[in-house]
Amino acid sequence: MAKESMKARERKRQKMVEKYAAKRAALKEAGDYEGLQKLPKNASPVRLHNRCQLSGRPKGYMRQFGVSRINFREMALNGLIPGIKKTSW
Repeated sequence: MAKESMKARERKRQKMVEKYAAKRAALKEAGDYEGLQKLPKNASPVRLHNRCQLSGRPKGYMRQFGVSRINFREMALNGLIPGIKKTSW
């Protein structure tokens, strides 16, 4: 489990990216790079990091499902993800 502070920090960044998205797009289109630099650092979408929605784990993230590999495996074995089943050959 990730620390709650790390999860909260990531949520804060996500809100800030959404808040400044329109302003960033307008400044980029106008070519005003000085204006872009005056925006908060966390307003840049590059600073976001994918995290598991269940545990907050930053590594082993599966983008298609939004969870880490560990949670994905448990959910698949329990039949919680439709269309996914364990294979063997």
